[in-house]
Parts: sequence; C-alpha cells; structure tokens
Amino acid sequence: MTSPRIAFLASPTDEAQTTLARLVSRHGLYAPQDADVIVALGGDGFMLQTLHRHGDLGRPVYGMKLGTVGFLMNQYRPEDDLLARLADAEPATLHPLEMQAQTESGACVSSLAYNEVSLLRQTRQAAHVSIELNGEVRLDELVCDGVMLATPAGSTAYNFSAHGPILPLGANVMALTPIAPFRPRRWRGAVLKSGTEVRFKVLDPHKRPVSATADSHEVRDVTEILVRESINRSVRLLFDPEHNLEERILIEQFAV
Repeated sequence: MTSPRIAFLASPTDEAQTTLARLVSRHGLYAPQDADVIVALGGDGFMLQTLHRHGDLGRPVYGMKLGTVGFLMNQYRPEDDLLARLADAEPATLHPLEMQAQTESGACVSSLAYNEVSLLRQTRQAAHVSIELNGEVRLDELVCDGVMLATPAGSTAYNFSAHGPILPLGANVMALTPIAPFRPRRWRGAVLKSGTEVRFKVLDPHKRPVSATADSHEVRDVTEILVRESINRSVRLLFDPEHNLEERILIEQFAV
C-alpha cells in the first residue's frame, strides 16, 4: 500500500520544531494542499490555528500533543510507527460555528469557531445582552461578564470552566452558557439543537461595550452577533482508537 503524503505543521516551541525535523527526515514533507493528511504538532491552540488555516482543503488532521493542552491531540510517542497510527486512526467530523458580528462603526465581520463564540465585557461595566433563538426573544436582558455558545468539541474548554455542560460528540446540540451571570441570577444556560440560530444583542453598547471572539479571532465594540452551526463546512480530526474524541468527552463527564 502506498504511504500517505503527509504535511507536517508545528508550533514554534523548541520541542515541536525538533520533532518536526525528526519526522520530516523520516517521512518527507508535502505542502498541505498536496498532502493526503495533515499532522499537527503542538497543543490545542495550534490545532485550532491549523483548522482555521487549512480546514477548507478537506484534508483529515491528526494532531500530536507537544504543548500544554492537548484535548484535541493524540499523545506523541516517538517509538511508535506513525504510518500505522494514521492507518488505524478513527475520524471525528466537526462542524464549526459561523459568527456574523455587527460593530458600532457599521462593519460586519464574519468568522468561524470550532470551540466557541464568546461575548465578553470590555470594561468594568457588566454587559447587558438579550438573546434570541430562531428569531424569538428568550431572554430580555442578561447582565453578566459574558456569554458563549460552544460546540461539543469545545464544551470541555472555556465552556466547562464557566460551569457549562460537557456535550457528547454527535449529539447535535450546542451549549449556551453565561459567564458570571448577575441577573437573572439563577439562569445557568441552555442546551440547544445544533440547527438553532442564536442572536445576541448588546443593549447598551456605548456605556457597556462588548467584544465577540470566535476561537481566537476577536471583534471589539460589537452591537449584534448572529451565530449558527455551519452546515456546509466540516473538518475531520483523526484519533487513536483507544482514545478517540468521543471517549475523551465521556471521560471528562466522569472526572472528579
């Protein structure tokens, strides 16, 4: 069987760059657009960066953890046969969130998020936000430090730190989670169907400015944000069978 053409990408850390050189000398190197598979060396931040830069190519991405956080990565084991691991790897298909943000200046900014779209207050003043689901107002006013909409893959990240639910992969749901809510004090968020269109409106953008972030892409001074799951876009991550993404999410749900 012909060996796959591999595009190796690495974060700038010394460990990742040293590993990159070792793997390239052994397997060669192809540009992402010419490769059969992309191997990303780093942490979750670098994986998200790789997906944003090369997700449109449609190549499966196999990550190896050479960073501080690696929920989306496989363990790096230099003694293992990489080609055998790639052949045995199981795919997980992820659909990103599409964010359309309107700003005070009148600009419309679009971005994708594989983890979450989050709104955060820009000053010491709490944010005042209304929430619409499929065109219907569900929350007239949320007073908070922020609020986010997370995918299942991103539900174990910032969403979980904000006490949001961990979502099983393939459940076709999203987590709507407030960040330090002040009013309504008892509102702890919601689990929404993946096809739900969520619109956030900033109620007092001049006095209480808010920023919106899709993964690492920040837009400041937003007035209205529309978020929905992308139907036409998807990426495939590859995981070792014994520790695939679905199993990792399940383990996180029982962590104590």
